[in-house]
Amino acid sequence: MGEHKVKKALKRKLRSALLLMLITGILVSGIKLPAKADTPYKTYTVDGYGSVTETQTAYLPYETLTKVGEETLVTPTDFTLVNDEYIYILDSGNARVVVSDMNGELVMTFGEGTLVSPRGIYVSKDRTTYVADRDAGAVFVFDAEGNLTQTYTKPTEAMYGETQEFLPLKVVANASGTLYVVCESNTNGIVQISPVDGGTFLGYFGTNATKATIWTIIWRALLTDAQRAKMQSNIPATPDNMAIDDKGVIYTITRGEHNDTLKRLNIAGVNMIETTEYPDIPAAVAAGNHDNVFVATQTGFIYEYNNEGDLLFMFGGSDDGKQRIGLSTKVEAIQIGLDDKIYLLDSEKAQIQIYEPTEFTAYLHNALYLFSKGRYEESKEPLGKVLEMNNLFTYANMAMGKALYKEGNYEEALRYARIAKDKESYSDAFWEIRNVWLRNNLSLIVMLILGLVILWKVLAFLHRKKQILAGPQAVLTRAGDVKLIKQVRYMFYFVRHPIDGCYGIKKEGRVSVLSANVILVLGAFLYILNKYMCGFLNKTVRDGSYDVLTDIGMILIALVLVVGCNYLMCTINDGEGKLKDIYCSLIYSFSPYVMLMPFIFLLSHAVSNNEIFFVQFGNFCMWVWIAVLVFISIQEINAYTVKETIKIIGLTIFTILIVCLLAFIIYVLWSQVFDFIQSIFGEVVYRIGS
Repeated sequence: MGEHKVKKALKRKLRSALLLMLITGILVSGIKLPAKADTPYKTYTVDGYGSVTETQTAYLPYETLTKVGEETLVTPTDFTLVNDEYIYILDSGNARVVVSDMNGELVMTFGEGTLVSPRGIYVSKDRTTYVADRDAGAVFVFDAEGNLTQTYTKPTEAMYGETQEFLPLKVVANASGTLYVVCESNTNGIVQISPVDGGTFLGYFGTNATKATIWTIIWRALLTDAQRAKMQSNIPATPDNMAIDDKGVIYTITRGEHNDTLKRLNIAGVNMIETTEYPDIPAAVAAGNHDNVFVATQTGFIYEYNNEGDLLFMFGGSDDGKQRIGLSTKVEAIQIGLDDKIYLLDSEKAQIQIYEPTEFTAYLHNALYLFSKGRYEESKEPLGKVLEMNNLFTYANMAMGKALYKEGNYEEALRYARIAKDKESYSDAFWEIRNVWLRNNLSLIVMLILGLVILWKVLAFLHRKKQILAGPQAVLTRAGDVKLIKQVRYMFYFVRHPIDGCYGIKKEGRVSVLSANVILVLGAFLYILNKYMCGFLNKTVRDGSYDVLTDIGMILIALVLVVGCNYLMCTINDGEGKLKDIYCSLIYSFSPYVMLMPFIFLLSHAVSNNEIFFVQFGNFCMWVWIAVLVFISIQEINAYTVKETIKIIGLTIFTILIVCLLAFIIYVLWSQVFDFIQSIFGEVVYRIGS
């Protein structure tokens, strides 16, 4: 038995020794073990409400290329991929082009002695290389072996501009060899050059529009010529970078252009994409493989958009000095591999960061591509996979809803469109569902209406003969004679005869504070009901988001401010109205809200985008009616002229603004006092404890 135990102990030691040797061998030989480290950044997307929200990781840091063979890069400013076989890097600090294979091994270098200060590079599929050289004032063209074959300098055509310099920063070329060049300080647009006759200037392409607010236009109109000359010129911005896809479509990025930061230009130079989420300091742009597009910021953030400009992902970030893989210092260029890997050039680190898509992103890209090609049935499977991983991912829900709509499954399409907050698709699906319901129930509706009309006629006839409705009429008459009910019903007279209505409030006591409070409660109830439960197409708050107490508080604060400030101004300016009269008349002026909002609320549940005008028009008429009643009530209660009434309304608004400003100042001062007291208390507790 003892000998058996010794043998087992020897076997355990032998296995341990073999395992230790295996691990040591792996470490020494540099074999990469599969590892899944936490990413140093978070990934964000945009939900249906337009808010940026966190989502699962879309891309993982995969690898970093720090040098090519034994060659060290110095301030590289651009690079490009060729068929996922070669990487052409513009080694600007050394004024040359460095060609690497995908493993970082040196293939060749060229451009030494020719390039001066190269800034941009583009390589076609046949490995023809175009280099934009700012200080040389030229675009150099090299063949696949690195031999210089052509040089394009400043165009000689008058249309280019005699005083306009030629300082190329970025360059791309289409399949026919036509060059598109971004030049420094050239606000006319992208320079378009044909290779015919050694370079023919074709004109400017994709010029950015100038922007001026209405206030700027008015202000400039009021200034003298000398003053206008001193103002900053309103000239178009020069694009910062550009890219071209396999179809020859040009993408540009321009900082400071807001929604036009990213553009996808057709052959006429017209933008075909619109984004709502855009980077402040874009550095580079690249077309993806699935009708998507990527924008990299100078600080290392990467934005991915679909073909309509919807933000799919935003990730990455700036390196804080810890040299963590996946973070950058100064990004210059971005490229997308055929396998959807992202390559990001960092000029300060002189390296290329590589990111690989996760399974979630791979499914989304597949669905994205199928959906963009109209293959909706096929796109449902990968979309389903995406939604299994994140059932609230907005784009996947939106695409699934559209795919189901194309199939005629309108009920499910409506559900997915609502989750995605896609109002356009929701409206389309709702239109179809409503049409089906009307076809199935129209005859029943007509019969029901006809039956109600006949019933009404019969009851009216019987009442004339037998007085069968005398009892209910007596009950209604007695209820109508109740003082409070009569006062509340006065609003129907007030909205039709506001001048006489104000006289009734002021001189005849036709209303009371209690009846005004009843109308106020009804109005507040309808406001809250419409805010949270109106039709989806009219809704402006998040589903499931309720803040009723805040709404009630804001209504009461607004009421106190308006009534209090108006009474104060009227008292100072010899107004005849008492506080009660002003309060009641202002509340009764909002009677159209109580009368019309129930119908507008119901209508909001029955219209699609094609008829939403009726809801908007109803709201417009209601608020115009209220504004007229408010004006008349202030005038009649205080016995003002029209001019005096306008003056009082202006003073009331001004007083409200002053009160709000004072309240804000008091709040800030009290917060500072509170923080001071809290810090003193903390210091006392600390000293006692120590």
